[in-house]
Amino acid sequence: MGDGYDRFENESGHGGSSFVIGLLTGTVLGAGLGLLFAPKAGSELRGQLSEKANNLANTASEGYRKASETANEWVDKGKEMGRDVYDRTRDAVSRGSEEAQRYVRDASSSMPTSTNPSPSATPPAGRRTSY
Repeated sequence: MGDGYDRFENESGHGGSSFVIGLLTGTVLGAGLGLLFAPKAGSELRGQLSEKANNLANTASEGYRKASETANEWVDKGKEMGRDVYDRTRDAVSRGSEEAQRYVRDASSSMPTSTNPSPSATPPAGRRTSY
């Protein structure tokens, strides 16, 4: 080459030996990775898939069980809270009803009793009260 640089020679003067070392290193690494990722025998692969499927089924079953337990706990808490709200509401309505009855009794006992209604309470005869 015109610039005095040869691709296969480096400054250390080893020439093409570094290329060969790189080629051998790549070959060894490639063979090792090929063995690592090589397909397995059919029976071994089926066994591994079956084991993974069983693990997945167990995990799903455990998740379902935990979700069911949590849902049942929420239902129980909801029932308990519902009963509590029902009891408090029933008590409040009962107290309100008793208070209303007491007010009616007090109001009716404090009203004057008379057999003749007052003249202002009934409209005069022949007059209409609504138009």
